[in-house]
Amino acid sequence: MRIGELAQRAGVSERSLRYYEKQGLLASERTPGGHRHYLEVAVDRVVLIQQLYAAGLHSKKIAQLLPCMRDADGRPNEIATPRLVTELAEERRRIDGMIADLVRSRGVLDEVIGAASEQLTSGASGQLAS
Repeated sequence: MRIGELAQRAGVSERSLRYYEKQGLLASERTPGGHRHYLEVAVDRVVLIQQLYAAGLHSKKIAQLLPCMRDADGRPNEIATPRLVTELAEERRRIDGMIADLVRSRGVLDEVIGAASEQLTSGASGQLAS
């Protein structure tokens, strides 16, 4: 498929796809006319790349990780190194910390919303009684 079709199917910009190629995250073949051509599996790969970015990983880490992940057919590409496993475990701990911070922030907001709601409710009923 051509770059425009991949961008549309994966929900990313063509610019992002070019960036992924430049970073070694995605590969394309070239037609005789010089246009990029992607295999069908590129859609799943781009979605995976997007998920890894959303998890807070940077392109260099993603480039290290992708070869160790399984293809759609379930076969491993390469064996993960102990160092990569350690680094990924550190990334997971970092994400866990971010999640814990977000849960605490949500709790504070819940308290503020609850207090504000009570104030509005008691203020409204006080106005009705007047």
